[in-house]
Amino acid sequence: MSGGPTVRRETQFCPEASLSVDECQEAMSLMKHSADEDLVKKKMKLTFFHRRNMLLDPQQSSNILSVFPRFKDVKGLVEQDFVLMFGEGVSDKFLERWPGTFKKKIIQQCRKLPNIGELEELLLAADPPLDRIDVEDDLGWDSDLSSVLLLSHLIPPSAQGRKRPGKVSASQAEKHLVIFKKTGTSIQEHIDTITTSAQPYLLAVGVRKDAVHQFFIILDRSAIPCRSTSSLGAFDELFKAHFVFGTSYNSMLHNMYMFIQTTVYNIDVGKVKESPRVAEVRARLLN
Repeated sequence: MSGGPTVRRETQFCPEASLSVDECQEAMSLMKHSADEDLVKKKMKLTFFHRRNMLLDPQQSSNILSVFPRFKDVKGLVEQDFVLMFGEGVSDKFLERWPGTFKKKIIQQCRKLPNIGELEELLLAADPPLDRIDVEDDLGWDSDLSSVLLLSHLIPPSAQGRKRPGKVSASQAEKHLVIFKKTGTSIQEHIDTITTSAQPYLLAVGVRKDAVHQFFIILDRSAIPCRSTSSLGAFDELFKAHFVFGTSYNSMLHNMYMFIQTTVYNIDVGKVKESPRVAEVRARLLN
């Protein structure tokens, strides 16, 4: 059983011609300083296989953002690499299927869970009553992101990899998925507070949690701007970043990500080990 973001895999992309070492170096040098985003995207596509080989080499994988720094300022490069890996059909699945197929059913299943404060708040945010009056108070994330976070209640966080085993709350796990900062906060200051290398997560910047105007993927003390300004689009990019940068899922969110990988994107179905809870939730949601 092998699969997930860190394994070597056949890709959908078949280039018309492969670059020589010199041509590859020339393309990498050219796009480092080019102001032409279309040219950068074209050269990134041409150097895709070189990047994949780097990511699969433990001695080079940590240098990927130094060698390909345009991930940090040209939006859409994460999406482009993911499409080259899996094709557009797989790439589109989350945004096509989540709003219509999964969101409503996840809300319904979470209503059956034992009532706790944080779950109640997420349910209210995910499925607000029609007569709710909008107030300026910070009531939490928007409906779409709240529905994604509800999944961490249906598929509880895993304690694997923790020095002190024990139950991890969904609200603890949330901090490994998305962090909110108010508009005007220095992104660099946030990055400077990071002391250890961690799995990628979203940094949401806005006036309120439900009024975010920009998302970043934080990876290896770098901020990668999301192309999408919607929370679902940003989460879609966050998930894809695991595959594009060959990084494993955060241990607390492993089961939740595995559900999204196999059940929503249909990646590596039958090739990865899933927890019984992932299979149980899939059966409930897809029946």
